Amino acid sequence: MAHSTTPQLLKLGVFALCLAIIISGIHPYDQGTWLMEALPVIIVLPILVMTYRRFPLTPLLYFGIFLHALVLLLGAKYSYARVPLGFEIADLFSLTRNPYDKIGHFFQGLVPAIAAREILVRHRYMVGNAMRAFLVICIVLAISATYELIEWAAALALGQGAVEFLGTQGDPWDTQSDMFFALLGGITALIVFSSMHQRQIDQLNSHQ
Repeated sequence: MAHSTTPQLLKLGVFALCLAIIISGIHPYDQGTWLMEALPVIIVLPILVMTYRRFPLTPLLYFGIFLHALVLLLGAKYSYARVPLGFEIADLFSLTRNPYDKIGHFFQGLVPAIAAREILVRHRYMVGNAMRAFLVICIVLAISATYELIEWAAALALGQGAVEFLGTQGDPWDTQSDMFFALLGGITALIVFSSMHQRQIDQLNSHQ
């Protein structure tokens, strides 16, 4: 992977995500659910474009954000409990519920972990690897808990209208398992991608 993400590649990714937002928003299962689920992508996308020259991110992080956005937009299109891919996974592993939302929460841990690590390393907020890893996991769990609180607030505000957004599928432990999958995503980011991520950060710093 190259030491930096080229403007052309970034433009291609932005175009692809804009197209994905449009396709996702055409006749979604539930318009309100689509807006709530797609809103993070709609907000983050222009921020990434505006900050590219001042604070470009590593290719690994950009790619992770791209994949996470696609996961979110697919979930927004069908609602997480009705994504066809989730039903195929459920049939494959003989599951009793559509597990697509767990993919979303795994990415909710994976990508923020890479982002948090990148900020901590590049701004030299923390020197020790062990303490940095601990803080990254804490940040991941904090983000996951915040999202669960937002879901709770939506449930209180919208009543039955929040059922599609919550997507619990009758699972009384849905909140806990959501956070567990986010934790797995954060741990995966640190174990699997830290070496690659560090090389890209070093290369990015050497070219600034």
